[in-house]
Amino acid sequence: MIPGLMQDVPLLTTAIMAHAETAHGRVEIVSRTVEGRVHRYDYAGMAARARRMARALQALGVKSGDRVASLAWNTHRHLELFYAVPGLGAVLNTVNPRLFDDQIVYVLEHAESTVLFYDRTFAPLVERLADRFTTVKTFVLMSDAESHDPGAVGALNYETLADAQSDAAFPWPSFDENAGAFLCYTSGTTGDPKGVLYSHRAVVIHALAAGLASAFGLTAFDVVMPCSSLYHATAWGLPFICPINGCKLVLPAEKMDPASLQDLIIGEGVTFSGGVPTIWTMYLDWLAQTGQTVGQLKRVIIGGSAVPRAMAETFKVKHGVQVLQIWGMTETCPLGVVATPTPSIAALGEDQVDEVIWTRQGRLQFGIELKIMAEDGSEAPRDGETSGALMVRGPWTIKSYFRKEETVILDADGWFDTGDIATLDEHGFMRITDRAKDVIKTGGEWISSIDLENIAVACPGVKIAAVVGIPHPKWEERPLLVIETHEGRTVTRDEVLDYLRPRIVKWWMPDDVVFAAVPLTATGKIDKKTLRAAWNGHLT
Repeated sequence: MIPGLMQDVPLLTTAIMAHAETAHGRVEIVSRTVEGRVHRYDYAGMAARARRMARALQALGVKSGDRVASLAWNTHRHLELFYAVPGLGAVLNTVNPRLFDDQIVYVLEHAESTVLFYDRTFAPLVERLADRFTTVKTFVLMSDAESHDPGAVGALNYETLADAQSDAAFPWPSFDENAGAFLCYTSGTTGDPKGVLYSHRAVVIHALAAGLASAFGLTAFDVVMPCSSLYHATAWGLPFICPINGCKLVLPAEKMDPASLQDLIIGEGVTFSGGVPTIWTMYLDWLAQTGQTVGQLKRVIIGGSAVPRAMAETFKVKHGVQVLQIWGMTETCPLGVVATPTPSIAALGEDQVDEVIWTRQGRLQFGIELKIMAEDGSEAPRDGETSGALMVRGPWTIKSYFRKEETVILDADGWFDTGDIATLDEHGFMRITDRAKDVIKTGGEWISSIDLENIAVACPGVKIAAVVGIPHPKWEERPLLVIETHEGRTVTRDEVLDYLRPRIVKWWMPDDVVFAAVPLTATGKIDKKTLRAAWNGHLT
């Protein structure tokens, strides 16, 4: 080996901020606040405020390697922490406020976070749990100084801390790019949440790859509104992808209802947004009721669970919006694949393009390797039909869980088992057929709950469709379909079954259809564990 003769400059998140300040300094960042006002500044202003907050953190005693926690929405203050905390060499522990109380306590204690920043929305939660936090020594309320309420925890004020610091240049430290930057915990649907510690290197490479034309394809002409929460695996990397590409950034705070999103989409000229399917289900229903248009919105990325085909069709046909389906997980930083077309698919015609990008989670992207492992341990053929365990590896894929380094989670060749069942085809497109724990095994055959849900949700009047396997005395398991209807709509069991009958094979037909509110997990996915427990004896 002969060493290369290039500069050894570490890949750090502060380099992204420095680039945005220099190259796109006047590009606007618009943020709703929890107080209800709209805050406007630009990348230069954000960088200046991040420097102030970094100084404030140092004054609070935060050192390299320390964990700083946040319980916060998509706001400019939270965005500033995304740069100030890792920029010091510390780690930002973004806590999902939708977890159960015991899980929130576990996450903060397991991370050993010493400072907790929180939005006013979460003041009751913080005060209720504060006595159970043994490592948190400092609380900081992220609010305007004039509306500050220290509460029982004696919280400091974010704006007061920032205003007390100098505007002078700040010497951001340089350190190993493999240092931890963000600590994101899984939703803990089975057992305690598990910590995934992103490195600076992983975050930067992920942001560079995710902005490519084969993925999100963002440019300086885009106005981006992340509706994926900043506490969900860094909002799919958009706080880093956008500054690299010079996109105007619009942050909706906690206001994810259709009318609030519409105000920003129209008022700020949003061209690109993303979030879980439930957000867009409500948004499309609201558009249908009000007759409003989507303004300049051109593309929507949807992840978290499979995109219903009816949703993608409605966006395209009625509103001229392209849906980009994605797949990823906390353990992949989070982007894995994106459903963007290729020339070989385009040559098959527009209908085939739609068929592929609406029914597959996405195609291979540089930086993530995928393979399908058959039950016998061999690699399955890439024929789009043979399913098996989805395995991943790459520079932004997990190596081990935080403080569980002794637990081996990779195979001998460095592959991580995602827990998903999937197929790969000859064009490089991957399709999730189920979670390993959710696949329905009936009479020796597999039924894909995801495929069945995607068909059922297109039935008129259906808002959410959930399919779970329920114990059956003869067939081991049979599918039960749980339907949540749109408000004010009445749908019958026979109407649903009649809709399904010509669209699925006979043995996939649910043994029953029930109507109930469909529970969601802390990350907005269908909570099948709760559904299975609730309906366990329904077919016996």
